[in-house]
Amino acid sequence: MVSYKTPVRISAQAYQGAGTGRRAKTWNPSRASINTILTGDLDRLRARTRDAVRNNPHAAAAREALVSNMVGTGIVPRTLSQVEARREALRLAFADWIEEADADGRCDFFGLQGMVAGGLFDGGEILVRRRRRRQRDGLSVPLQLQLIEPEHLDATFNRDLERGRTIRNGVEFDAIGRRRAYWLWRGHPGEWQTSADAARRVRVPARDIAHIFNPLRPGQIRGVPWPATVLTRLYEIDQYDDAELVRKKTAALFAAFVQKRTGDGATGSAAEAFGGVGDPPVEADELDIVLEPGTTQLVPDGYEMKFSEPADVGANYEVWIKQQLRTVAAGMGVTYEQLTGDLSDVNYSSIRAGLLEFRRRVEAWQHNVLVFQFCRVAWRWFAEAAVQAGVVPARGFAEDRRDFLRAKWIPQGWTWVDPEKEIKAVVMAIRAGIISRADAIAEFGYDAEEIDREVAAETARVERMGLVLDSIPKQTDQSGKMQRTPQQREANDGRES
Repeated sequence: MVSYKTPVRISAQAYQGAGTGRRAKTWNPSRASINTILTGDLDRLRARTRDAVRNNPHAAAAREALVSNMVGTGIVPRTLSQVEARREALRLAFADWIEEADADGRCDFFGLQGMVAGGLFDGGEILVRRRRRRQRDGLSVPLQLQLIEPEHLDATFNRDLERGRTIRNGVEFDAIGRRRAYWLWRGHPGEWQTSADAARRVRVPARDIAHIFNPLRPGQIRGVPWPATVLTRLYEIDQYDDAELVRKKTAALFAAFVQKRTGDGATGSAAEAFGGVGDPPVEADELDIVLEPGTTQLVPDGYEMKFSEPADVGANYEVWIKQQLRTVAAGMGVTYEQLTGDLSDVNYSSIRAGLLEFRRRVEAWQHNVLVFQFCRVAWRWFAEAAVQAGVVPARGFAEDRRDFLRAKWIPQGWTWVDPEKEIKAVVMAIRAGIISRADAIAEFGYDAEEIDREVAAETARVERMGLVLDSIPKQTDQSGKMQRTPQQREANDGRES
């Protein structure tokens, strides 16, 4: 018979992080949901982040580093349709539509990607609205995309509706939790309004909105600005650095102060030098002391000259500021070198290791946030509009809609510190069968089919003109030696046999 002992009562927390002793008694974090927390804090977080981007060079540098690495010159789609004619029609239609995608006419489609990435950084989220256009508008595809700042979506707007529908943080959900609509201010709340209509909410169906943010917790409705964890630190570093700058500026000012002595009598020689014995004492407003290079200045009896000695910055300033900025870089998701531009302490191995980790993080953001939430949705809207407008043949759309929407998104390729080594490694991987040539080309940000078309056209043109180039393997080998013609290979094989 098995007997069980009564569990021993635990008198203290097994996890020190859950302790309630002297060291942790003031540590009482909120247990509220992420949506409840953001209801009260989101507007202030967003305002402070944007203030930092406007006025703090480190915050601005981090934003630019993330945008340039996430988007660069653009994340390009490659249609994966199984029908060759359909692939070509979609490719050409998208190439024409790229420059018309922005409803404001300021960017092309890839520029919109950059604005979305920037909005994720300082706003935590951004909204993209589908704008259907008429055929008479003259667009290649009757569709445009409008970017909307998250201030249009009131985080404090919560309401219960009929049939189990609810509005939470400005987003309307149905009874089973699906997003059905977004309640947007017609005008920006921070804009100087010209009409009362701008302060009215508009219900926009969720099918026409792409709400892009990086979800941190299950059930999260709104996005959090990316520098939220280091905002206070960044603000105080900026204040401290500014104070040190003023301190150094004060130290550079050569200042002298003339102070009247107390309890000292005038000496005869000094008295004679300033008017002779018996002259009245010199008053403070009558002093004529000018500091000039190479001069010797006499001070009247009863006065003495003291020079300012402001405190220096100190030897620990550089070490301390570097440590703080490393923490800020970690909180913003960039490297210290990207945040500051300081490459003094890096070598090839260390900077490559740091970039590898950073790029792995960027690739996760690219595919899980930017591509999945924005690019994929924009491609679906584009394909539907192109088919409806007859730009792309509609045959088979109803039966096999997924074939029209299937696409692979290719980010801009990475530039390495030592590209020769990287290229050789890629060639070895292809020859060993580890990766395909198409995937290798995609890693450099190009489309394999487009590269093949260009190479074929270039080879045909070179041969037609009778040129011999090292870039064409069938003409020369890697050392530049001429390759044998088919006739030469045949003759050589005959001799060997």
